[in-house]
Amino acid sequence: MASSDDSNSTHKDQQHPLYRSDRDIVNSLLAGEPNDYNLAELARLRIRYRGFPGARDIQADLEKVLEQWQLSETALYEKTRQIHQTAKVYKGRGSQREDWS
Repeated sequence: MASSDDSNSTHKDQQHPLYRSDRDIVNSLLAGEPNDYNLAELARLRIRYRGFPGARDIQADLEKVLEQWQLSETALYEKTRQIHQTAKVYKGRGSQREDWS
């Protein structure tokens, strides 16, 4: 006979290994303005957490940032494609900043 804990374990959210550092970034985005760097970070984190089975607070806050900045996801990606074509957004921040996964 299975306990109720067994049935819930398959639905448990996962903890993302970069949750803590990403949480700090999301907090700064919530308080920040839509400049090139912040737009790039928002897009990067939207991609990282799309479909991720956990970090629901981060996913909800990324949605809030989009709403605050009055952007659709499509508009965000369009803007960040243009930004990445014309500028090195992460220059001087170390090669690991372009970590999308």
